[in-house]
Amino acid sequence: MVIEITEGLLLDAESGIVGKLLEFRDAGIQASIDDFGTGYSALSYLKKFDIDFLKIDQSFVRNLAADFNDLALCEAIIVMAHKLELKVIAEGVETEEQRSLLAAAGMRLRSGVFVLQAVACR
Repeated sequence: MVIEITEGLLLDAESGIVGKLLEFRDAGIQASIDDFGTGYSALSYLKKFDIDFLKIDQSFVRNLAADFNDLALCEAIIVMAHKLELKVIAEGVETEEQRSLLAAAGMRLRSGVFVLQAVACR
């Protein structure tokens, strides 16, 4: 099981939030930072908190082929995550081209329409 939290929550982390994260960790629940790169990033929290996953926001994934800056940022996040022994997930992968560019950068996990089409609730 994985709980998703935002960067903003970590930046404003009070002792209560820190305690909750530790409780989750003790219960075997992993932590993921959602929408990574869109908040007020402070890389120090990657050392301070026991994080398992980084989820690259779809706003960086959407224009990978057309925008060199988005590709460079995704590559940098992937390398950094791997060096810190974190798993990294790309959100919003919708095309083979996006999947291919991310795979070439070392991305193994992804989510989005390309991975699994949405289904209607019954």
